[in-house]
Amino acid sequence: MTLQPEKFVGTPQSRVDGRLKVTGQARYAADHGIDGVVYAAVVDSSVGRGRITGVDAGAATAQPDVLAVISHLNAPRLPYVDNPGSNNPPGTRLRVFQDDRVRFFGQPVAVVVATTLAAQHAAGLVSVSYTAEQPSTDLGTAPADPPTTYARGDADAALGNAPVRLEMEYRLARNHHNPMEPHATIARWHGANLTVWDKTQWVVGGTQQELAAVFGIPQTAVRVISPFVGGAFGSGLRAWPHTTIAALAARVTGRPVKLVLSRRQLYFGTGFRPAYTYQVRVGADRHGRLSAMTHDIRGETSSYETFSEAMLAPGQMLYSMPNVSQAYATVPLDVNTPIWMRGPGYASAAFVIESAMDELAHELRIDPIELRLRNEPGSDESSGLPFSTRRLRECYEVGAREFGWRRRNPQPRSTTDGDWLVGTGMAAAVYDTARAPAQAHVRLHADGTALVQSATSDMGPGTYTSMPQVAADALGLTMTAVNFQLGDSIMPPTPPHGGSMTMASVGSAVKDACDKVRGQAIELAVGDPRSPLHGVDAADVLVRDGRMRVKNDPTRGETYQQLLSRHNREHLEVIGSWGPPQEERFSMYAYGAVFAEVAVDARLGLVRVRRMLGVYDAGRIVNPKLADSQALGGMVGGIGSALLEHTTTDPRDGRITNANLAGYLVPVNADVPDLRAVYLNGDDPEADPLGVKGLGEVVLVGVAPAIANAVFHATGRRVRDFPITAEALL
Repeated sequence: MTLQPEKFVGTPQSRVDGRLKVTGQARYAADHGIDGVVYAAVVDSSVGRGRITGVDAGAATAQPDVLAVISHLNAPRLPYVDNPGSNNPPGTRLRVFQDDRVRFFGQPVAVVVATTLAAQHAAGLVSVSYTAEQPSTDLGTAPADPPTTYARGDADAALGNAPVRLEMEYRLARNHHNPMEPHATIARWHGANLTVWDKTQWVVGGTQQELAAVFGIPQTAVRVISPFVGGAFGSGLRAWPHTTIAALAARVTGRPVKLVLSRRQLYFGTGFRPAYTYQVRVGADRHGRLSAMTHDIRGETSSYETFSEAMLAPGQMLYSMPNVSQAYATVPLDVNTPIWMRGPGYASAAFVIESAMDELAHELRIDPIELRLRNEPGSDESSGLPFSTRRLRECYEVGAREFGWRRRNPQPRSTTDGDWLVGTGMAAAVYDTARAPAQAHVRLHADGTALVQSATSDMGPGTYTSMPQVAADALGLTMTAVNFQLGDSIMPPTPPHGGSMTMASVGSAVKDACDKVRGQAIELAVGDPRSPLHGVDAADVLVRDGRMRVKNDPTRGETYQQLLSRHNREHLEVIGSWGPPQEERFSMYAYGAVFAEVAVDARLGLVRVRRMLGVYDAGRIVNPKLADSQALGGMVGGIGSALLEHTTTDPRDGRITNANLAGYLVPVNADVPDLRAVYLNGDDPEADPLGVKGLGEVVLVGVAPAIANAVFHATGRRVRDFPITAEALL
């Protein structure tokens, strides 16, 4: 087939689902109107470790609307079959209401089901008694698991011989996702079949497979519906205990059950970005050439599952150096299990590495960009593979020019604006180009419209819009003629909606399916003696606005409608697929350079971000308008990580003391300054058929260290505990 001309891919299209969302017509997990639905409210533990000695549900069951109170004392035994294809970390997942153990503060210990929202009041009437034990919550003192290690060269020897050596320890606080839509599930049984409406980023591998494993039923007996996700940032990448509780309560009561977690319960029930202590040693010569770097990392996990993330990759491949040593140890604590959060692993590692590079630049009196340029690798030194594309130098160049970096006085605390100390900083960003097998179904109707389906999600990046862009170009239709549906486990399977892999994976499957359907139509036409295209080489036929025509003779052709009507065909359809090669020939990453200007009140220590610029090498940008939404959102998230977001834990009982949006601070409009994103023009043909490298994750990586480096430039004070608070700068 001939290469289709592109009309929509690469253009700034508005969100297809935007009107539904702003008019309240988009149905999120808890919004679906299910006949006969009843309501569930979780009772969570008030101790951080111990055993349940009693559950007094008398006052709750006496309430007129209450149908049941379920706890480990009366809950059915559940199989909890292993689920190796899920996102569950190694270990034993929390088995709700199956024993009397309490493993963390806020663990679900009972659920109240009522015909009204009085379930919430009744949950407060359930009295649970415990034998409490002292929880372990201190990352710094608790024993660690054996570390995951990496080494090349002899880092210790190289550090001993390095003319310049720095040794630092950074501490990164825990971050919580706090999406606008709280996690919620509606569950309904039809005999042995279960249907759930769930907030999830993975309808098939996450919720469907997990519920099938928990209840010991075939995967085909579970249907998961999730058409809209009101933000998630990674918190929806696995099925959490509340989803099982909703299904369990529905089975016990014989009624459809709706369970919505409170804002407070999100802090205990749906994971978080783990806290880290990170020791780094850097060795270099006087010209700034890196000779060695060591990384000793401790990250929190739960006592029952071992969560880890990609903390090691940036330290292995971001800069050229012959000697690297890494040790990454998880520390089991009496907390709920962490989960991936935007830019997982890379954001935390880059926070440290990019801060350390800034410290080295200051020590050597070398410009921070110049230091990075002197240590640009020619290939991936961790794998030996060539880079598919790596345009980080260009990111630095464009960013420095657009930001006005060369006007910067390198001396810390040298620029003031009244009572404000003004500083600028920068950092590199990197995130791997993840791809996975995906499928998509396409049906071309006789009226010239197309239905495209795939069991993916849209938590905000714009899947509902970008997929029709790809489909419309491949089919030669307008975007309005393409109906894209997602979020249902009966649709063709996809990988998780995370890790910046949706566009590369699902988009490529959509393109494959649409290309095949277009090919079917063209073959049907050129083989039809009644068609104006009869006898034409199929490779010479292209499609625009639903009309097939000869490439060099636009007058010769016909529409899809004319072709299918003549053949009495209601539709053409196919399931397309795409997956990456089993063995990679290239090292593939998205890159960026982030620049920030901050002002710090010299008397109060308050930090205000004034402006930020991100320049990204992310391959093909399918929709610049959606890309800006992603990039600016990532910058806002990075502001939160750098300056605001953290939880504090009471060591006496393991409770989070600021489990609400009054105490857990996130950026608001007043915190968000002039933000701008620039995307290098180009694609990565080695990555996938669309040439995309992923954008949603990399745009958060590098933001926090750029701000931290700007704070140092403004104040001359280096803060290594994040977030940077006013107290640290007084």
